Amino acid sequence: MSDTLSGIPRIGDRAPDFSATTTQGQIEFSKWQAGKWVILFSHPADFTPVCSTELTEFARRQSEFDALDTKLIGLSIDSIHSHLAWRENLKQILGAQINYPMIADIDMNVSRLYGMLHPGASATATVRAVFLIDPKSIVRALVYYPLNVGRNIDEIKRLLTALQTADANGCACPVNWKPGEKVIVPPPKTEAEVAERATHKEYERLDFYLNKRELAAAKST
Repeated sequence: MSDTLSGIPRIGDRAPDFSATTTQGQIEFSKWQAGKWVILFSHPADFTPVCSTELTEFARRQSEFDALDTKLIGLSIDSIHSHLAWRENLKQILGAQINYPMIADIDMNVSRLYGMLHPGASATATVRAVFLIDPKSIVRALVYYPLNVGRNIDEIKRLLTALQTADANGCACPVNWKPGEKVIVPPPKTEAEVAERATHKEYERLDFYLNKRELAAAKST
């Protein structure tokens, strides 16, 4: 189990492993992940309005996450029977086929492992948590939303893409970064690197510590 702060896995922790009942059968998380990125997200309750819009939007855009080699998996503390009924209901009323698994965390085991229960918000429902977990099962980002505000799927995808881009290119991504925009060159650590950045033709130099470059040449030098 990962080291946690107030029951919430921190960035850089290993994602807690678990076994759970889902709409696609029993899974062991680490085996189900199978070396891919994962977006694990919780919703407060089945058959609720905001959650319905979120689950169907994830479903409609699953192919975009598939293209990023990323699996989706949802969770609430409702029963498997409730999940299955809600899944069919959403298909009927919103025309969305949910093809990712939904965890029936009725014993709250996974919710506790991931700090999804916030008593100040509700004693009987999980908050809207989002965990981005990399192929090595390391928590790379986590976002919590209140019960009454839905998530922004565009931002979740942007965050995932930025993490993957930074990993692949040895760079960082600036404020509001989107694919195709310039990335940040890692800051210099030696006098020689300071001098190198002053003359590097591929860099957009704003100061010795702040340099940008096109993604096509974004690997660290």
